[in-house]
Amino acid sequence: MNNISTSKQPAIYNRIILKISGEVLRDEDNGDPINPAKLEKICHSIKEVGELGVNIGLVVGGGNIFRGLSGATNRGIDRTTGDYMGMLATVINGLAVMDCLERMNVEVRVLSALSIIEVAEPFIRRRASRHLEKSRIVIFVAGTGNPYFSTDTAAALRASEIGADIILKATNVDGVYDKDPAKHNDAVKYNDLSFNDAINKNLKVMDATAFSHCRDNNMPILVFNLNNPENIKNAVLGVKIGTLVQ
Repeated sequence: MNNISTSKQPAIYNRIILKISGEVLRDEDNGDPINPAKLEKICHSIKEVGELGVNIGLVVGGGNIFRGLSGATNRGIDRTTGDYMGMLATVINGLAVMDCLERMNVEVRVLSALSIIEVAEPFIRRRASRHLEKSRIVIFVAGTGNPYFSTDTAAALRASEIGADIILKATNVDGVYDKDPAKHNDAVKYNDLSFNDAINKNLKVMDATAFSHCRDNNMPILVFNLNNPENIKNAVLGVKIGTLVQ
């Protein structure tokens, strides 16, 4: 399979959960939490995938603004309080993505696990499914609505609830390695992995709760690099990128 995407190819997935980390939105030059150029590129790619007829559920992390665990570890904030702060950070990111997509004339709905009715609809599974059936992009914010659970877990949970075909986990690395590629020059990338191999080798595909949920519900995960925003479309077209865990 080649590595060049073309819109003439049919998408191989009908419904996806796209999980992007908050860090991919950060402006590395000045430290601002959201780089407008990065946001626009990502949203353009999401729009292109939607135009292929793919139903898109989007989960955005909040690490570019606040991460609950680091707040508890480094800033003396109570873990539960910090996690709620992190959930609110995902709301900010979700609204930024919504605004950018709407300026591209894309229909979007933001569904929140916390009640913030002034800016987002409450998460109701049937409502989310109805929006997706109408080809609206649905952005899930505020994680699961509970502390001690990551946005990875939220992505895994929402994927099962809406009947997604796969979780596309977009990160700053191009797949899953046997060791940290930033620290080890001899790190080896996996193209395909079974859930059991990932567990036995203690590979950090997702946090343990999210990964266990995906394994138990047979929800495949594709981990790939979002530094090239075209990779979102490449993934749904079946171009061989990243690491597929199934």
